[in-house]
Amino acid sequence: MITAIVMVSAEVSQIPEVAQRIAELEGVSEVYSVAGPVDLVAMVRVRRHDQLHDVIAGRLNKVEGVLATQTHIAFQAYSRHDLEATFSLGTEQA
Repeated sequence: MITAIVMVSAEVSQIPEVAQRIAELEGVSEVYSVAGPVDLVAMVRVRRHDQLHDVIAGRLNKVEGVLATQTHIAFQAYSRHDLEATFSLGTEQA
C-alpha cells in the first residue's frame, strides 16, 4: 500500500464542502480539517504509484474550492499499534 499525505489549501468559505468532496474520492481514506498553514490534510492510499497521479492530479486537485496542494509520499509507517504488536510477539498473556 502506498500512502500520500496531501496538504490542501481551500477557499475558506468552502472548507467543509471541499473536505466532504475530497473524502468521497476513491483512494482517499481520510480528510482532516487542521490549523496551520493549510486547511485540510487528506490521506491517499493506493496500491500502485501511477494511481497517485489519477487520484491527486486527476481528481483531488480539480475539486471545486481547492486552491493548492502539496503532496508528501510516506516511506514507512510507524504507529503505537504496530510497535505494541511487535513487542508482544512471543510473550504469554496471564
